[in-house]
Amino acid sequence: MKHAIALLALGLMGMSLEAQVSKASFGSTKDGKAVDIYTLKDASLEVKIITYGARIQSILAPDSHGKTADVVLGSANLDGYVNDGGTYFGAVVGRYGNRIAKGQFTIDGKTYHVPINNNGQSLHGGTDGFSARVWTAKIIPEGVEMTLVSPDGDQGYPGELTAHVRYTLQGHALKIAYSATTTKSTVLNLTNHSYFNLGGEGNGTIVNHKIQIDADRYTPVDSVLIPTGDLPPVAGTPFDFRTPHVIGERIDLKNDQLKLGGGYDHNWVLNGKAGVLHTAAVVSDPGSGRTLTVSTTEPGVQFYTGNSMKDGVNTGTGGMKYVRRGGFCLETQHFPDSPNHPAFPTTLLKPGQTFQSMTVFTFGVTK
Repeated sequence: MKHAIALLALGLMGMSLEAQVSKASFGSTKDGKAVDIYTLKDASLEVKIITYGARIQSILAPDSHGKTADVVLGSANLDGYVNDGGTYFGAVVGRYGNRIAKGQFTIDGKTYHVPINNNGQSLHGGTDGFSARVWTAKIIPEGVEMTLVSPDGDQGYPGELTAHVRYTLQGHALKIAYSATTTKSTVLNLTNHSYFNLGGEGNGTIVNHKIQIDADRYTPVDSVLIPTGDLPPVAGTPFDFRTPHVIGERIDLKNDQLKLGGGYDHNWVLNGKAGVLHTAAVVSDPGSGRTLTVSTTEPGVQFYTGNSMKDGVNTGTGGMKYVRRGGFCLETQHFPDSPNHPAFPTTLLKPGQTFQSMTVFTFGVTK
């Protein structure tokens, strides 16, 4: 993907300063589990990660004039996350990010049932997914590693799963490295559910942002947002972002798929080779000049435009009330409902295998 982006040097041309990491308390859950917040900071970015849901709580990034703002949606306190009403702000979602039809799938002839929590489907791991767990954490060079052990049978999923998510800050990029192992064959789809607003969290909607997605095809959905199984081309549709388009340009067109999602809430089939780091999307904000490039090893990305957000319900880290479409998500992933679509890239993880995935959020400014 070709784009004009200049990384802001901040007067440190040619220099590389290693990120510094610190830890503080972020409160405790109702059952008394302590929640910590880790701050990753270098000359370009400052990122905060909390152990509740292994969530990205904030990312301070400079605009084209060097002025910093928090560009992810979040809460200033733990209660805001516990009571967020299903937004999943900044969270690692799992075991299975996105949807599983009717909350069931089959492995080796055995059918498993997982919690239904979204229009008769299972969404983001069900009623008690990874986003609502307190992860253990340890400081690593330039970042923090979050670990969660999910027991055999957790939410109906087979196998004891040990998941690791490593956040590291290097220059203008926040890298997220996922890995996991299991004791029984299971399905797995881990992703991060951060909402971005490159104009600054709480600063209105993202409909004026411009986005490019490196995908020739997408996965259309049915009335409950489960993929139909078809992989049609984006050409000639409002889902064609092979060249940059303003998000709001076609979002409210009379289109059956847009109507079902209330806007964009679909999975794009990325052109890059799965397992190899490739560019998924590039987003820019004309007001601030900030840019975000998302790279991943995953075969798909869910582009979601905050259609279900309600005006004034959530208060952000800066005290501002969020509005509908106040943030966009680019959830790098395997496809929704893959366990029930044999033609989709598999999400099956077997004992002896190690799941590995990488996503990189790189921030810059337009020339």
